[in-house]
Amino acid sequence: MPVIYKGCRLKTDLRLDILVEDKVIVELKSVEEMKKVFAKQLLTYLRLMDKRIGILVNFNTDDILTSITRIAN
Repeated sequence: MPVIYKGCRLKTDLRLDILVEDKVIVELKSVEEMKKVFAKQLLTYLRLMDKRIGILVNFNTDDILTSITRIAN
């Protein structure tokens, strides 16, 4: 995803993990501990892409159902 600031495209791009139906951004992680910065990263993607719903998933767990977080913009 290109990053455009005040009409200028920056040299860096953001890389989304999954965009579903051009509506939902899914951010995938596989970490021992979920950090607040992961939710903030997803919220930034939602705001930049003007999307409403994001899902943060951590695969490094015994129970995947407890490792899914829904984030709304």
